[in-house]
Amino acid sequence: MPTLLLNRKDISGLLTMPDTLKVVEHAFRDWAQGNGKMPPKAYLVLERGDFRAMPAALPGAAGVKWVNVHPQNPSQGLPTVMAIIIYNDPATGYPLAVMDATQITAYRTGAAAAIAAKYLARPDSHTLGIIGAGQQAHTQLMAHLELFKFRQIKVFDLSSAAVAKLIDSFPGYPIRESSLAETAASDIVCTVTPSRVPVLKKEWVLPGTHINAIGADAKGKEELEPSILKEAMVVVDDLTQASAAGEINVPVSKGLFSVDEIYATLGEIIIGQKPGRKDQKAITVFDSTGVAIEDVAMAKLIYNKAKQAGNYLTVNLIEE
Repeated sequence: MPTLLLNRKDISGLLTMPDTLKVVEHAFRDWAQGNGKMPPKAYLVLERGDFRAMPAALPGAAGVKWVNVHPQNPSQGLPTVMAIIIYNDPATGYPLAVMDATQITAYRTGAAAAIAAKYLARPDSHTLGIIGAGQQAHTQLMAHLELFKFRQIKVFDLSSAAVAKLIDSFPGYPIRESSLAETAASDIVCTVTPSRVPVLKKEWVLPGTHINAIGADAKGKEELEPSILKEAMVVVDDLTQASAAGEINVPVSKGLFSVDEIYATLGEIIIGQKPGRKDQKAITVFDSTGVAIEDVAMAKLIYNKAKQAGNYLTVNLIEE
């Protein structure tokens, strides 16, 4: 049985945001209904960055993502985040595919946030604020544009060049560079920075705002003032990961926020086990750490598309 090898160019030709939104939401649904398995991600912390091992299984699919975060990489012409997925046949363990997962990671992260906004943001949300204009900002914007019609999109970054690049990537949309406080005053706010000190202040957040806290994905990272969490309906993708490495990890470690104050997981809301937004003036927060079920679900989608196309490189990795 051959193993498919899919590089970044191959993945680019197979990825679409509408497909990603559908597959990621279904993965959360399966997992919440007990039809998936996923241990917490394991971290290997080194001097200049870290690696994460992320295994998971869903109906008819299994695999593991190996992903790095090295903040100094752009100075060397490399992405901060790079990843591969080994996708396996759950019945035999055979490696069906080895694929680049850098774009998969960006797409599924944007999709998870937009799905959270679908259930937690006000239905009449018409302004989007993005704090941080790196690569993840692009897929956050792509995903939210699939589900919402915005009259105004505000972006803040320490680099005006990064903001200009984001604006140029979405011609025809009402995007403008804004101050940090102006960007925070939006119906939906996405924080996509690597910050270890809060960048979003409670005084800037308006009643009824939904916040996607995306950047905190490792111990010590923090983007929101803890007082925001104390007043908000907090939803996480995974309780264990969020406590150890998500937006709540620092407030929990300092005793400023308790795990008991978490309202629900995203999966619980998707399957209707708990209701989403109940109050138009409530502040809601989605703490996204990135979960492996998203990656395995995406790997299954990409593998099936590539196999159907039949024109991708294959090797026999396991030979007698």
